[in-house]
Order: sequence, then structure tokens, then C-alpha cells
Amino acid sequence: MFLLNPEVISFPNPSKFQPESGLLAIGGDLSPERLKLAYEIGIFPWFNEGEEILWWCPDPRFVLFPEDLKISKSMEKILKRKGFKFSENQCFKEVLIKCQKIKRKDQDGTWLSDELIESLVKLNQKNIAHSFEVWQNEKLVGGFYGLKIGKVFCGESMFSEVSNASKAGFINFILKNKKKLELIDCQIHSKHLESLGAKMISKSEYLKILNNQNEA
Repeated sequence: MFLLNPEVISFPNPSKFQPESGLLAIGGDLSPERLKLAYEIGIFPWFNEGEEILWWCPDPRFVLFPEDLKISKSMEKILKRKGFKFSENQCFKEVLIKCQKIKRKDQDGTWLSDELIESLVKLNQKNIAHSFEVWQNEKLVGGFYGLKIGKVFCGESMFSEVSNASKAGFINFILKNKKKLELIDCQIHSKHLESLGAKMISKSEYLKILNNQNEA
């Protein structure tokens, strides 16, 4: 594990270093510049607020190829009813705050700190970080956010205040951007995303796809 200097924006090369846990480095800061570099090379922060910043690059990597998207019959019916409306970047910070505040099963706190939110807001202003909102009766009821690196979308967190809101938003996002996206990085396994078609690939395969975006 590497200890990062908060004064120097750099990371160890994730292609050359692979701790078994996937934890690559510790420390540094949460500046927009460091966050941008991290996602460009396949690293993401994940830690408990108030503790040291932890930087991860797991192997294998949980991802979803847009062409592998699975939509259940029940979700097809929900989407056909058009009970939800969808938008992009309409209320970025509000989506992050809702992701920060929502209660999650088997999770006491959140890694989405106020400092991280402010840096992500700056990346949103630079068209790097994006939010996707789900509305019902003019009320924000679900959404998610992430960072775009070329044709790779690095999904970070989502929230849902009514049943199926975030799932409907995620499916709509993929269908709308199917030709614009090569890969969605889901980072770590979840049954919810597996049901939509996400699967594990090797870290080396993921980094190869990501590096192609940086070279384009």
C-alpha cells in the first residue's frame, strides 16, 4: 500500500501494483485534480468519513457492457407506464446530498463527505461528473451520479425514495446512451446490478479499455 503526498497529485501505476484486497493507496486529498486523475487511471476513493482516504483498484472489476443490459418484464411494464421522468445534470448537488443521506442496509456511515461533494460539483462544472435524475409528479425520487472518461461511465452512488426509481433511471440512462458508451464501471459486486447484466472482468481488461479512452 502506498502513502500519498497531499502536495503531489500522483498515484502508483495500478497496472504494476495489485494488493490482494484491491486497496492501492492511502492519504492524499480529495481535490478535483486528484479525483480526475484517479478515475482516468482506474482508481476510486472509498472510505468512512472522518478516516484516512482510501484509494482502490480491485481485481476483478464489476462492470456492465451496455449491450448486456437485462430488463425484466416487470421493469418493462414500469417503463411503459411512463410514471417516471428523467433528466441529466438538472440538480447535481442535490442528487449527491441525497446519496449521502440515504439509509443503506448494513452501512452505518457514508464515504461521500462534504469535501468530496464540493470537489465533484467542480468536476460537474467541467463536464466530467454527471448526475441523472428520476422524477415522479415533479418530485425528485431517485437518481445517481458518476464520472465520464471518454466512453466509460464510472458509476458512483445512487438513491431511491420510491420503489424502482433508481433502477428505472439507470436503465433509461443505458438505453439513451447505448451507442455513446463502451462500458459502465460498477466497481464492486452488487446483486442489484448483477440482475441488470453486470459481470466481473479482470483488472487488466478494464484498464485496457480505460486506457483506450485516454489515448483517443
